[in-house]
Amino acid sequence: MDIDPIETVEQLTEDQKDDKQQNKITHQLNIMVAITVALLATFMGICKVKDDNIVQAMQQSQANKIDHWAFYQARNMREELAKSTELQLRLASKNVPADQKAEYQAAIDSYVKLGKEQHEKKEELKKQAEQDQVDYDNANYKDDQFDLSDALLAIAISLLAVTALTRQRWLYFVTLVPTCFGVLMGLAGLMGWQIHPTALVALLS
Repeated sequence: MDIDPIETVEQLTEDQKDDKQQNKITHQLNIMVAITVALLATFMGICKVKDDNIVQAMQQSQANKIDHWAFYQARNMREELAKSTELQLRLASKNVPADQKAEYQAAIDSYVKLGKEQHEKKEELKKQAEQDQVDYDNANYKDDQFDLSDALLAIAISLLAVTALTRQRWLYFVTLVPTCFGVLMGLAGLMGWQIHPTALVALLS
C-alpha cells in the first residue's frame, strides 16, 4: 500500500487543528467553571455572614420570649394573690367594729390597686412575648431562605467540580439551574423578598 506524503501531512494538520480547537474549548470551559465557583463562593460567604446574624437574632428573640413569659407568670401569681387577699379582707371587714372599717377599706384599696398594676404589667409582658414570637418567625423565614440557598449552591459547586473533571460543556449549563435558584434564594434573604417555597422547606425541616 502506497502512502501519499501530502495526504499524510494534510491529515496530521487537520488532527492538530482539531486538537487545538478541542483544547481551546476545554480551556474556555475551565475558565467559566473557575469564575463561576469563585463568584458562588463569594456570594455564599456574604450570605453566611448575614445568616449568622439572623441566627443570633433568633436566639435572642427566643431567650426574650422565655423571659417575658416567665415574668408574665410571676405577675399573674401576684395578681391572683392580691385578688385573694382583697377578697379575704372584704369578708373580714363585715365582722369588724365600725371604727376599724376604715383601716380595712384602706388595705382593700391598696390590694385592688396592686391587682390592677400587676394585671397591666402582665398584659404588657404578654404583648412583648407575642412580639418576640413574631420577631422569631420573621427571622426564621429569612433563615430558611439562606439555608435553601446554601444547599442549592453547594449542589451547584459539586456539579461544577464534575464538569471540570469530565469536560462536558452541557453539564455546565445543567449546573446553572441550581445556581440560579440558589442565588435567587440568597438575594431574597438579603433583600427581604417574599420568596419562600414552604413545601420544600417543610420537606427538608
